[in-house]
Amino acid sequence: MSKPPLRLVLIARDRHARIQATLHELQESLQSQPGIEVTDLLTDDSDTRDVAHADIAVVLGGDGAILRACRRFGAAQIPILGVNLGRLGFLADLSPEAFKEQIPELEARQYAIVSHLMFECIHRHPDGSEESYLGLNEVAILSGASLQLIDIQLAIDGEPVTTFSGDGLIISTPVGSTAHNLSAGGPILRQDLKAFVITPICPHTLTIRPIVDRATVEYQLTADEASPGVMLVVDGQIKVPFTAGDQVIVRAAPVTFQLVRLKGHSFYGTLHRKLGWHGQPRYQRARREEEDQSP
Repeated sequence: MSKPPLRLVLIARDRHARIQATLHELQESLQSQPGIEVTDLLTDDSDTRDVAHADIAVVLGGDGAILRACRRFGAAQIPILGVNLGRLGFLADLSPEAFKEQIPELEARQYAIVSHLMFECIHRHPDGSEESYLGLNEVAILSGASLQLIDIQLAIDGEPVTTFSGDGLIISTPVGSTAHNLSAGGPILRQDLKAFVITPICPHTLTIRPIVDRATVEYQLTADEASPGVMLVVDGQIKVPFTAGDQVIVRAAPVTFQLVRLKGHSFYGTLHRKLGWHGQPRYQRARREEEDQSP
């Protein structure tokens, strides 16, 4: 008995001409595959159709497009395969050409699905009201337009840890460790770890350093004072004011982000390509070779 076709939903919400042109190219390539069925095509940012019936969501764009897609999926996460039409692309690291070349592997279901930590961010106000956000990369409190240092108190499972004084604070997942966290001097975590990294932004105290802790605990952030302009930012896409007396709670989400990895993928290989880990600069290698050849 033959297997049912692999059901794909194509997501290309960015109306940029290059993304839409690539979408049409991929559609043509997939139509000729009897073992693949494109069940839905989402190109409208306001389209909220349920795509839980699909086996894989193919997201065209960059990592930002993947962040938006998995957040929209909410409690009904489906595996995502990213086709990179952005810049670095740590999640969407497959070029359109590589995707087309590996369509037979997709059709034969020769891929792995890797689960990654997502977080739930609760923004609680002094009057008791609150908002909840699902995210994949990071939660950040930023001094932003206030142009002032902000003192952020951190507690883990209710135990006071320290007060971070600086331009802000980031709590990042392993997936998000190569995003804002990396720019702020935080460590790179393997994407499949179950941990959070807490990274201060421009800390005013030299002894303050990033902290890596478990994903099984709850992180609470507060600030006794917060000037106008301080913002709570989720995944770099949700931006809301953060005021004195607000509390931000970060904890592991009840769902995980599911990423499709085709054969031959290497986490360290991706870091090597994306971050330019090519060893010694060429001029240093040439100088060393000359020194080795000198009498």
